[in-house]
Amino acid sequence: MTPLSVLDLSPITQGSDAAHSFRSTLDLARHAERWGYRRFWLAEHHGMPGIASAATAVLIGYVAGGTSTIRVGAGGIMLPNHSPLVIAEQFGTLASLYPGRIDLGLGRAPGSDQRTAQALRRNLTSDPEEFPRDVQELADYFSDSPRQAVRAVPGTGLHVPLWILGSSLFGAQVAAAFGLPYAFASHFAPAQLMAAIDLYRREFRPSPDLAKPYVMLGFNVFAADSMEEAIFRATSMQQAFVNLRSGHPSQLPPPVEGYTERLGPQERAILDQVLSCASIGTPDMVRADLRNFVKQTGADELMITSQIFDHAARLRSFEIAAQALTDVPLHRIA
Repeated sequence: MTPLSVLDLSPITQGSDAAHSFRSTLDLARHAERWGYRRFWLAEHHGMPGIASAATAVLIGYVAGGTSTIRVGAGGIMLPNHSPLVIAEQFGTLASLYPGRIDLGLGRAPGSDQRTAQALRRNLTSDPEEFPRDVQELADYFSDSPRQAVRAVPGTGLHVPLWILGSSLFGAQVAAAFGLPYAFASHFAPAQLMAAIDLYRREFRPSPDLAKPYVMLGFNVFAADSMEEAIFRATSMQQAFVNLRSGHPSQLPPPVEGYTERLGPQERAILDQVLSCASIGTPDMVRADLRNFVKQTGADELMITSQIFDHAARLRSFEIAAQALTDVPLHRIA
């Protein structure tokens, strides 16, 4: 059975606030743990009115403290925004508090626009070698005998698992060169999915951390007990994504009937691309879509995201997905 994990952006729904989002995130994590999901990851974004997970390490600590067995991590930390030492100290702290449960996924994008990046006090460089150097420096801080003159305390010797995140061939090259697991953002940027997987597997160099390639792929699920409800629930994410790509990021809006029917060709093209790695439908349809996606890609693990406005409906979507790759009959989990 292919393991399933959760990617949560701690969405801020229209008319709500971050405090409500955090409570919903923890509730989702507790359900995901009970349903057998392997990981619960949170993503760093800044200046986004609909995403509450900007202080990612803080939120990881909140979720890990409210759960007991599920792995909790970053999907990811945007390394250009931070010094490797600061990240090593933050995740060394998390790994000390919650041993054996913390993952650290690393991305190269700033997770924001240029002005927000400047406000983060980082000097962004166009040097493509800076990200690999920062990954190496960060890994060294977690090693038993760091080469750095400065030690990460806590951090040294904790061997926090590192992942490389990406939506292009560059991340695949870095993950392969360092022998690290690779997570591809196919849930919102699927264009280079197959090329990136092929490159990563072809160029992978075994490391002390990983003997063979390991690929985790993002996948959108909007599942409900009827097709009509699934289509309706998916319109919240569709609206938010069109707003984002149109330069008007928003809180996650409530669903609306017939949303896609009112879109122009440009907006339809945007959604056709992003939703090429998605399942919108009933339990049986979701099961078929997930199994076909695993068969097509050979994914070692799937990371499910489900941007749904209503929290109960969102839980139900993840509940359906949890059963989709098992042989358990598709009925509500008690």
